[in-house]
Amino acid sequence: MRREFIRYRLGAQRVWVGLLQWGAGISLLAGMWVPWMGQAAAGGLALMMLVAVGVRIQIRDGVWQTMPALFYLMLNAYLCLGGFES
Repeated sequence: MRREFIRYRLGAQRVWVGLLQWGAGISLLAGMWVPWMGQAAAGGLALMMLVAVGVRIQIRDGVWQTMPALFYLMLNAYLCLGGFES
């Protein structure tokens, strides 16, 4: 994983990205009881995946390497916009 972040030219941000992902994952679970929290976490993760797609394009990764980020972008955008009942 460390080598991947170096390849993305984001080696210094690796710990922060990991902490944000952990926090968002916990908040997604909390969203089952507190819907606004799940929506906010999904929105943050969607934004993170949008940046990830941009990074993949910038470093000229192929479509197959970019697909997971696109999938998670769409999934989290769906959860943010309507996946949690209020």
